Amino acid sequence: MPLNSIVPKPDHKSVPMEGLPKMSEINNRAVVAYPGQANSQSVHQLTIYPTTLKFEEVVYKVKQDQKGLCWGGTWTTREKTILNEITGMVCPGEILAMLGPSGSGKTTLLTALGGRLTGKLSGKITYNGQPFSGAMKRRTGFVAQDDILYPHLTVTETLLFTALLRLPKTLTRDEKAQHVQRVITELGLSRCRNSMIGGPLFRGISGGEKKRVSIGQEMLINPSLLLLDEPTSGLDSTTAQRILTTIKRLASGGRTVVTTIHQPSSRLYHMFDKVVLLSEGHPIYYGPASAALEYFSSIGFSTSMTVNPADLLLDLANGIGPDSKNATDQGENMEQEQKLVKEALISAYEKNISTRLKAELCKSDPNNYNYTKDASAKTETKSEQWCTSWWYQFKVLFQRGLRERRYESFNRLRIFQVLSVSVLGGLLWWHTPTSHIEDRIALLFFFSVFWGFYPLYNAVFTFPQERRMLVKERASGMYHLSSYFLARTFGDLPLELALPTAFVFIIYWMGGLKADPITFILSLLVVLYSVLVSQSLGLAIGALLMDIKQATTIASVTTLVFLIAGGYYVQQIPPFIVWLKYLSYSYYSYKLLLGVQYNEDDYYECSKGVLCRVGDFPSVKSMGLNHLWVDVAIMALMLVGYRLVAYLALHRVQLR
Repeated sequence: MPLNSIVPKPDHKSVPMEGLPKMSEINNRAVVAYPGQANSQSVHQLTIYPTTLKFEEVVYKVKQDQKGLCWGGTWTTREKTILNEITGMVCPGEILAMLGPSGSGKTTLLTALGGRLTGKLSGKITYNGQPFSGAMKRRTGFVAQDDILYPHLTVTETLLFTALLRLPKTLTRDEKAQHVQRVITELGLSRCRNSMIGGPLFRGISGGEKKRVSIGQEMLINPSLLLLDEPTSGLDSTTAQRILTTIKRLASGGRTVVTTIHQPSSRLYHMFDKVVLLSEGHPIYYGPASAALEYFSSIGFSTSMTVNPADLLLDLANGIGPDSKNATDQGENMEQEQKLVKEALISAYEKNISTRLKAELCKSDPNNYNYTKDASAKTETKSEQWCTSWWYQFKVLFQRGLRERRYESFNRLRIFQVLSVSVLGGLLWWHTPTSHIEDRIALLFFFSVFWGFYPLYNAVFTFPQERRMLVKERASGMYHLSSYFLARTFGDLPLELALPTAFVFIIYWMGGLKADPITFILSLLVVLYSVLVSQSLGLAIGALLMDIKQATTIASVTTLVFLIAGGYYVQQIPPFIVWLKYLSYSYYSYKLLLGVQYNEDDYYECSKGVLCRVGDFPSVKSMGLNHLWVDVAIMALMLVGYRLVAYLALHRVQLR
């Protein structure tokens, strides 16, 4: 039996709204059986909790700032209504399509139904008569319009890591991997299972295959409620039909499916069970897809031509009547005519559909269902809050991070960049004699500057680039934010510390610095320490701003200030601004490198035959070589503090 053959599709056509099944019947769990598993004793049986979704008089408003027309006018705030009293219901086995022109509120309504909309939302949205909960969130699949996928992972890796995080911990890794292979087969992805997803800089799988991978990520949890935002956007007609055929099969297995769609072909339109038609946030039709043309004909909007029903519905939502000769005209008369058509459609909806629909939904009120709110239900919700443990999430995210970023961290260009700089620097400082203390100190400052700023600029891009993925996965309840953050932090260590290690190995010995193994190891540790601190600052800036342009601008200003105040260029900083150097981690790493390389009582040849004390050299004297452990502690506070700021900033991102 295929993956989507679960239970027979309920015959909703023979069951009126007022005759909905009782809650005790709805809560019966449908069981998925897989090929070759019928006689297996160790088979894991995934379950579906059939979900009836109801939304009643949903209203959503946003605040908009406007400036007065007069000179020096003040800003005023007004509310704009995005959704205006939208009502409907979807039962298990049905597909509800939301149609409407761009800006009509389709995606906003879908986001509200998925429990992901924040702001001034009013009305009532229930799932089997219950409000949205953590347990319901983990039985809801949400496929965004844009395919948010890691480009360097293969199709199998993408689905496997999703399965490891979203499937319950009662399943073993092998069982989850087997489930991934079934989903790959079900979605027709076998041919590209080992191909990379791809991104803007390199070619991967096709757009239709990416969309199926996105759907597959939600199929893995066997969702009771599947929400899809423009699943056919940007696809050709044949690929779009394949996608919707797959969705139709999923619905026939007892799932409740809601999708937005912009301009479906007639073949796609006839696959829908119900349609909600929106015009500027107002509903102008709700009901069976097959009865839409008949309804509009009954209120005076009939057409003499054979047309795609979706085309006619979208024309009406735009205020263009059927057989209108002025459909492409512009001007005030046309705008007035469109406004009159929209008002007529809204009025007809209120008169013919809205009142009857509210009455039918009232009769099917969940208070009539036979269900009880007991402690066991609360316990179940609490136990289902997370599918896996914190430690398990950390391990999976750590592995995924290493797999995804291995190409980015060790790409040829980046390796060439670091190695070429190290070799060139080694040649410029080739075997610098001990008497040239200025050049040696300059080399140590170059260490602190290069590995103080290079990791910072790389880290600035981290969270802005991963924001959409983080929001998507956190909204699905895949993991704790803390497990993601620590996995990202520790996952970067082997990738980010390898290149500076190679850099120091090359330039240290070529530059002729102190040829002592202990001194070399301590110098390497100071450089790696500086890398971690600068990376922490980059993560904090990126997480706070979440905008690459703004973050790079702030990073440039910060690095410039740290460079000037680092203790090398300006040795006698005026007292009123001397505090700047104590904010610069470059200052501390430079001081530590000096302290590792020299003691104040060391001597160097300041002129022929004359020895001078290192501690009296102006650059060293201005820095001082005492209290190095204090500098280590201050850098530790910076490392922890910057990362804590980044973590708290990511918490704020979830509220946006």
